[in-house]
Amino acid sequence: MAVLVDRSVARTLFSMAFPMLAGTFAMNAYSLTDTWFVSRLGTLPLAAMGYTFPVVMLLTCVARGIGSGVTTLVSHAIGRHDHGDAARLVGHGMLLTLAVTAVMSAGGYVLIGAIFTRLGADGQTLPLIGQYMRTWYVGAVFMTLPMLGHGVLISAGDSRAAGALMVAGTIVNLILDQIFIFGWLGLPAMGMSGAALATVIAQGVSTAWLIYLLVAKHRLLGRRSLDLSRWGESLGSITRFAVPSIMSMVLMPVSATVITWLLSGFGHEAVAASGAAGRIEMFAFMVPMALGISLTPFVSQNFGAGRLDRVREARKVATAFAIGYGVLTTLVFCLAAPLLAAVFTQDPQVARTLVHYIRIVSIGYGMMEVHRYCGFFLTGMHRPISATLLNAVRVLILLIPLSCLGASLGGVVGIFTGRAATDILAGIIGIVWASRALNDAAVAAAGKALPLPAALSDDAPRRLGTGA
Repeated sequence: MAVLVDRSVARTLFSMAFPMLAGTFAMNAYSLTDTWFVSRLGTLPLAAMGYTFPVVMLLTCVARGIGSGVTTLVSHAIGRHDHGDAARLVGHGMLLTLAVTAVMSAGGYVLIGAIFTRLGADGQTLPLIGQYMRTWYVGAVFMTLPMLGHGVLISAGDSRAAGALMVAGTIVNLILDQIFIFGWLGLPAMGMSGAALATVIAQGVSTAWLIYLLVAKHRLLGRRSLDLSRWGESLGSITRFAVPSIMSMVLMPVSATVITWLLSGFGHEAVAASGAAGRIEMFAFMVPMALGISLTPFVSQNFGAGRLDRVREARKVATAFAIGYGVLTTLVFCLAAPLLAAVFTQDPQVARTLVHYIRIVSIGYGMMEVHRYCGFFLTGMHRPISATLLNAVRVLILLIPLSCLGASLGGVVGIFTGRAATDILAGIIGIVWASRALNDAAVAAAGKALPLPAALSDDAPRRLGTGA
């Protein structure tokens, strides 16, 4: 049944977000624990981890884009009480994720040297990068399937299981990191490849648990859901949402690639500091991320039910929360920056750069979350192209030009300043864009008297995975 259209908006959103808090903490802890343990190996291994970030993010964004499309459609199907259609979309979405992951992983494995050389890696860091990425690519499928499954579980009203799934994987990863990286329990020390292997095994455990939940508990995966007789219909429905979402998310590793390339001109220390700081700031995002993960299914169900009043109220609640949390995080990070730097490095130059990053970039955290939330609202309102354009404005018009300008005027500090300015401006643009979309939706619903999803989507599709 439709589980997200009855209770008060704030209560529904935060009751969904609270169980996900532990999950988002766990999700961010994956990369943070890897980074911390690898930092014990020295500055060069830490720099190598920094180079892997854009490439890992690329495949992650593609998987999340497909997951976003599946989540939106499954939420809509659950909202109209069509369990069979929801199961079909889950099964076909998983098959699509498997196929795309296999192609990207095989290509990435073959091109490790070429890709990372273009990113600025040299003869010292490239072998370390290869150790990590060769193992990571082999197990990449275990990274991508849970990204789809988390959203499906939330759509089914099971955010508690989604959060527990991520926590379990993180605990396994934390234990295996120490065993494989440093050679505990009589095993040889594997260094960088050990960090990747720990993550692959941990995510494999999460994948197995996810499949069990979808099959046994929610009955959203089985033989009938994997029937390929309606594969073309599913592919069209999913890609209608997934392609714009992927394009939007792929802009993130594109921008990360440009930033990494800019920083590589200032030495390994700058890349190492930025890579570590990027993982530290993930923890700043884990609380608002818990709410953000819930927004697309919430908006999609309520939008399908014609409850624009609840969508509008949710936007106000989410925006106020993001700004308030952002202000608090900025204050804490500015005070704690030296302590955070000391946790990750003993290199004075890396520490100084890391402190500059945290203190400058954190100024824009609140508005960056506002921008992110606005994209979730647009996707949930069946405007995936608008969500993509909003993100393109942030990356292509603001972030890359301002970072390049900052690098030429102020070096590493200038790059960080460009990022902070980008987040503030992008948040303002997002507020205006989402407000206009809601107003347009209300006018269209009142004036045309058409079903909201068909009337108001970017391309006005006649079917949204309904099988109609």
